Amino acid sequence: MFDIDKWQEIFSTIRKNKLRTFLTGFAVAWGIFMLMVLLGSGNGLSNGVGSNFESSALNAMWIWSRETSMPHSGFQSGRQIRFTLTDYESLKEMDGVDKISARYWIGDRVYSFGSEYGNYTTQSCHPDYLDIEKLIIVNGRFINEIDLEYNRKVIVIGDDIRKALFKDVDPVGEILRVGSVPFRVVGVYTEIDPRSGSRQGLIPIATAQALFNAGDRIHEIALTTHDVTRTQSQQIEADIRAMLARNHRFHPDDQRAIGLYNSFDNYIQTMNIFSAIKMFVWLIGIGTLIAGIVGVSNIMLIVVKERTKEIGVRKALGATPSSIVGLVLLESVFITAIAGYVGMFLGISLMEGVNYMMVQQAQQAAASSDVGQMTMFMNPTVDLRIAVSAMLLLVAAGALAGYIPAKRAASIKPIEALRDE
Repeated sequence: MFDIDKWQEIFSTIRKNKLRTFLTGFAVAWGIFMLMVLLGSGNGLSNGVGSNFESSALNAMWIWSRETSMPHSGFQSGRQIRFTLTDYESLKEMDGVDKISARYWIGDRVYSFGSEYGNYTTQSCHPDYLDIEKLIIVNGRFINEIDLEYNRKVIVIGDDIRKALFKDVDPVGEILRVGSVPFRVVGVYTEIDPRSGSRQGLIPIATAQALFNAGDRIHEIALTTHDVTRTQSQQIEADIRAMLARNHRFHPDDQRAIGLYNSFDNYIQTMNIFSAIKMFVWLIGIGTLIAGIVGVSNIMLIVVKERTKEIGVRKALGATPSSIVGLVLLESVFITAIAGYVGMFLGISLMEGVNYMMVQQAQQAAASSDVGQMTMFMNPTVDLRIAVSAMLLLVAAGALAGYIPAKRAASIKPIEALRDE
């Protein structure tokens, strides 16, 4: 039940010791404020780095050809490895491979439609490329197997190209010139990550090889695996290297002969690092909180010492030990709760303000087409459930901090308290 006399006494004590109460509250508020800032910053780093993996499938691998660095099978080092469709077909049959696409780069070409033109990148691929890169078709369709079979001159363009060249015209079905070659637009795509931009034209790989006399030459292979563990993913990576080493007769241990980026393995490594960072952040934050709580306990000990004679009078007049404990505990919890709430509010507000400014900057960058850069910091906010849990923990710690002084106060004998100077 609400006891107004107890609260009047608590507020009277606080008014008499404004500086001491302020410093005690500040220690607690600073502790939870730093915890919120550290947690928000840790989340911002984790979210920022994690977002760089969103633009393509997490279980994806990219393989590209390079030069050998070791002599093998009668060949000298420095030999250029050239991938062909045979490599694509070999990898397609491997266990664990789900989606796969070869890529043949055409490079920058002038795109023109009517009086509009611009310079954009062109590459060729297989139909599975849609799922590997997690492209989103916003109009029309993607490249299909029939396009490959008949070497159709069709193209899927990025949404940025549509906006620049077609304006308000629906591009699907229209003829777009890539250099001097006419292509029929069959689809428009965009990407999950707007920073990546949508400034590429995608054509069937068979069409590209025929138009540019490439034979069965390819530059790169992209694939995804089935749902596998990190160990299984690493084994698939090793099997890929071994198969390509056999196909091109380079040493299996020659790491420079081909380039291979394992998105899943890199993602797991990165997230493990940030899990360790989060744990470190929690340790620092909790340590700061403990320092504040110890300060509360010390202050309450001083309060009990200063009010020894008063407590003796209370007990002589019939005050029970539980009422003495309750009074000291209530004051401790009150100071802790108020200071903790202020620190939590300021910490969350700061992180929300930082997040708001970052969102505004991201929108300005998107409007100015400043895309394609990696993000290291994003959405540095704190989960409200974690903040409330930390607040409840803080109040419980405040009660614990006041319990020892309260027990000491309750154990004081009236005759000893009245003799205290």
